[in-house]
Formats: sequence, structure tokens, C-alpha cells
Amino acid sequence: MIGSSGVGEAQSASDARIVAQSRLDPELFGLIFERHATAVHGFLARRAGREAADELLGEVFATAFAVRLRFDAHYDSSLPWLYGIARNLLGARARSTRRRLAAAVRLAADPTDVDRWPEVDDRLDARARVVDARALMNSLPPGEREVVELVAWEGLSLAEAAVVLGIPAGTARSRLHRARQALRPALTPGRRPGGPLVTEVGS
Repeated sequence: MIGSSGVGEAQSASDARIVAQSRLDPELFGLIFERHATAVHGFLARRAGREAADELLGEVFATAFAVRLRFDAHYDSSLPWLYGIARNLLGARARSTRRRLAAAVRLAADPTDVDRWPEVDDRLDARARVVDARALMNSLPPGEREVVELVAWEGLSLAEAAVVLGIPAGTARSRLHRARQALRPALTPGRRPGGPLVTEVGS
């Protein structure tokens, strides 16, 4: 039990312990934000751009706080769990964007509705600002690309990446292997554009 005055004790406690105690002392959850906000912001920015990351960061932690009773205390770090929440919010945002674009296309077919054209332009501009993912990474199947991003960019182990994606660790390992085989001919050995290619497979 983390005492109410045990700031030093709380600072050194595992994420699992802090999340568990935050059920009784909600303010303790702020330590999870302090520890992982930068990493989660980077995760969001690399996938949707800095502006979207700024918008979604608070929502990630608000969602995590709301569902903290579901956190699996077997994991000392809450970062894979937070990445999973961020991934779900990015997916919801992408679906919402697609719906808005579809509405814009329907609107564009009606030349009489001229008052809403600025809104259409804003939507199309927002679509154009989507992060410019590298063409080589885009050539990978989504499941394989996500494993590479989590392991090579976010520094997660394969087991942690599997938690984020909601798949068995063996499946994550197979996806990473296939991705490495696909990427190797186009990259300098041991490197990926902008950073290291995974050469050691963690567990």
C-alpha cells in the first residue's frame, strides 16, 4: 500500500502497483502520465502527425484512467497497455476521417450547395496533412508494419508488442520475421530509414 505521504515510495513503485492503488487514490494515476506521456505522444505523432498527437494525448490518458480497473497487473509497465489504447483511438479517428471525406465527396457532387465548400476544403487539407509514412514501410501488410513500428520505433519487446496488438507472442514473432525478410533487400544491412532495423528478436 502506497502511503498518502509516501511520495518517494510512489515514485519508485511499479506501474502495476500505482494503477492498482489509484483505484483508492485516483490522484496517483498522475504518475502514469508523468512517466509515459512523452512516449505515448511520440507513438501518436509517428502515426498521425504532431497536431493529432497533441489532440489525442489527453484522451489516451483519460480513457486509461476510466478503464484502469481492466489493467492486467501481471505487467509491471503500463506502456504497452497505453499504446493499445492509443492505437484504438487512432483507428477511431481514421474511421471518422473516412466518414467525413465520404460526406465531402457527396457534397462535392451537389454544385448548388456552395456555402459549404470551405468546409470541404478544410477536410481535404486535413487529409493531405496525414503523416508521410515511408513508402517501404507502407508496402508491408498492416499487421507486419505495426510489429516493426512497435519493436524498432517504440523499443518494445515482442511480448509487449503482442499485448498492444492483442495477438499471441508467436504471431508477433512470425510477423516480424516476414517483415524483416521483406525489408532487408531494400535497406542497408542492419538499418532502416531514420533508425535501426531490428536485428535481434526480443521475447
